[in-house]
Amino acid sequence: MTTTSPTPTSLTRAPLPASAAGGHRAAAPLDALGTRSALTQWALETARRTVGFGTDVDATLSWCIDVGKRAPHVGTGRTGELWELLAEIAVVDVSAARMLEPHLDALSILGQAGLGLGTDHENSDLERVRARAGSTWGVFAAEGAGKRLDAVADGDGWRLRGTKPWCSLAAHLTHALVTASVDGGDRGLFAVDLRDARVVARDGPWFARGLQDVVSTDVDFDGVPAMAIGEVGWYLSRPGFAWGGMSVAACWWGAARGIAEPLLAAARSERADQLSLVHLGRVDAALWAARSVLAEAAELVDAGAAEEVGDRLLAERVRSVVVDAATLVLAETDAALGPAPLVNDETHARRVADLHLYLRQHHGPRDTARIGRELAAAVGD
Repeated sequence: MTTTSPTPTSLTRAPLPASAAGGHRAAAPLDALGTRSALTQWALETARRTVGFGTDVDATLSWCIDVGKRAPHVGTGRTGELWELLAEIAVVDVSAARMLEPHLDALSILGQAGLGLGTDHENSDLERVRARAGSTWGVFAAEGAGKRLDAVADGDGWRLRGTKPWCSLAAHLTHALVTASVDGGDRGLFAVDLRDARVVARDGPWFARGLQDVVSTDVDFDGVPAMAIGEVGWYLSRPGFAWGGMSVAACWWGAARGIAEPLLAAARSERADQLSLVHLGRVDAALWAARSVLAEAAELVDAGAAEEVGDRLLAERVRSVVVDAATLVLAETDAALGPAPLVNDETHARRVADLHLYLRQHHGPRDTARIGRELAAAVGD
């Protein structure tokens, strides 16, 4: 951090040269140096060249494969760069970020488990499920009332039987990491080939207006061969479980920045009044606070200090701050801009609908209660 006097920063734009910013340099998201990483620049450039980016699922997943071969894993010293990447992609297209994040999360999980995918043709540690570097991944860990997926030992392997809810893009992905009950008790994590004929991804229902192309439905498994990843219970107990939740928050933050962009233009217009500045100021303060929280969390994770705070507590705090900021952005932009961009601007309307649904991965007061529970338990100790 420099000790020079503070300068205004743009909440919605990439760093500007001093001449373009009126002598002030804008700060980039999650980057104290004020510059995008080479990885993020490359990802944005290739995204711009991808026809149907964010709407053509297969084309976007192909792009995700390329990004996954270059992106760092969370907790390996470049977490801030990873979260910057996710946030910047979410600014461009929320659905694309929603496709990229679980793919990168799966690769991070496999890395934590000490497993590599080799090349597109050989040397994969997951040969049992025909997974290679060119595979596309999801993480299916949700639970649902009346739906159950069991893992049954079968020789030196496993088979999955039952139904898993909320499986995003199952009809498009080649592979997934799936949680399943073992012996009716704790959950284990398993890699599975979704191309197996005994895997059936249901068509719906999916009437979503946001994330329309990221279809999340039930998947039926009928004795599908699977490979255990870690010991039973490892998936939920490892530090990376909480870290992955903060990667999602980075996407929320980026999506909110994209939605906030029209506020800056409105505040600079000839018709701008004091209220326009109030809306912009409130949004800027909320997004800057969320940015600061994400940046510090990335530093803690990479320094191995997240455990001192408590991985779960840190993740819940970060997610709570970011979801509050994103919710405020949605409300302030609605109030400031009125209905026009929601009906006349396809990009803005789609961003708003996408983020509304994406934020439902946070469970509101139930998740916030976990913060209180963690704090109360710590005081009791």
